[in-house]
Amino acid sequence: MSNQKQQKPTLTGQRFKTRKRDEKERFDPTQFQESIVQGLNQTGTDLEAVAKFLDSSGAKLDYRRYAETLFDILVAGGMLAPGGALSDDMTRTHFCLFTAPEDVKTMKAYAQVFNKLIRRYKYLEKGFEEEIKKLLLFLKGFSESERNKLAMLTGILLANGNLSALILSSLFNENLVKEGLSPAFAVMLFKSWISEKDINSVAASLRKVGIDSRLMELFPVNKRSSDYFSKYFTDAGLKELSDLAHNQRSLGTRKELQKEIQEQMSQGISFKEIIAYGREEIKKSSISEQKMIGIMWTSVMSSVEWNKKEELVTEQAIKHLKQHSPLLKAFTTQGLSELTLLLRVQEYCYDNIHFMKTFQKIVLLLYKVNVVSEEAVLKWYTEAHLAKGKSVFLEQMKKFVEWLKNAEEESESEEETDED
Repeated sequence: MSNQKQQKPTLTGQRFKTRKRDEKERFDPTQFQESIVQGLNQTGTDLEAVAKFLDSSGAKLDYRRYAETLFDILVAGGMLAPGGALSDDMTRTHFCLFTAPEDVKTMKAYAQVFNKLIRRYKYLEKGFEEEIKKLLLFLKGFSESERNKLAMLTGILLANGNLSALILSSLFNENLVKEGLSPAFAVMLFKSWISEKDINSVAASLRKVGIDSRLMELFPVNKRSSDYFSKYFTDAGLKELSDLAHNQRSLGTRKELQKEIQEQMSQGISFKEIIAYGREEIKKSSISEQKMIGIMWTSVMSSVEWNKKEELVTEQAIKHLKQHSPLLKAFTTQGLSELTLLLRVQEYCYDNIHFMKTFQKIVLLLYKVNVVSEEAVLKWYTEAHLAKGKSVFLEQMKKFVEWLKNAEEESESEEETDED
């Protein structure tokens, strides 16, 4: 027997070249564009027929791959080159958004076409948002009428929830802002959006994506003033947008102010200095005393970590508020400010469940240290309270209010006796 190892058998033969399955097909939208353009030329201005054609074509044509081409054609009649000009080398259609009549009714009908298409082919949603963002960057390449139609359509689509307000970030493009195209486009867009919904709905959508605090960026740096913004949109018939931006700025100021006051408290700065700072801010930022007492209340209540046990939090709250009462007293020089504070206390006790039974004791303390008056308490009780926890808080206050009323009656009878 041989000691040499036996050689293992090997397979020999022709090696077949395997096809790469992941090899990407070359991007060529020519045939796709021809098919869409031909279909649109046949349907003409009948938008119902357009919607049906697009619905059925999705089964035969690659919408996923050629989404940008599809939306370019529906908006501008053909593929768009960078900058917004139509590509010369392809067949176009005259039945598209840019050649449609410039009126709200037509734009609503076009919005329905896009809405139906995206509902049918859900995967087009992201591509459509990217398309609108791109079109906004191309505004300079479109005529004024084309920009107006695009603005109206975008406003309607935003109102119907077909687009995220995040697409508006394209309007902050430096060149568009410099050319004055951004604010002009925004006017048409917001008019369309507000007419479909209302300013509160618009505000909520803008706030959701953080655009509400950026509206001033529609203007060049040298024109980014509250007065210019307000005048521009008010003159354009959009006072609601001007007011929205004003409220947003006020909110930003209040948040910064609250943050600063809380910082001062944590550093142990004297109440006298905090009060002086608050009064200075009222003058400087045109904040009302009612707004300031709200800020001061929130700052005071946020400057401590509260006990989670209901039976202990009352004692803690009374001690804390008694100590900080000078801060509250300084900004309740008006009856309306006292009432505002009572409403903030009610809201706070309702929103923080372990404070529900503490409400009456807080009000009683504020009354004893002369932060709120008898008149303010009675007005709150009889007519000015909030709906939040109403039955619970009114029941808590019942005996105290009765005592106030009796004291008032005794005082009146004493005065009458003295007069006699």
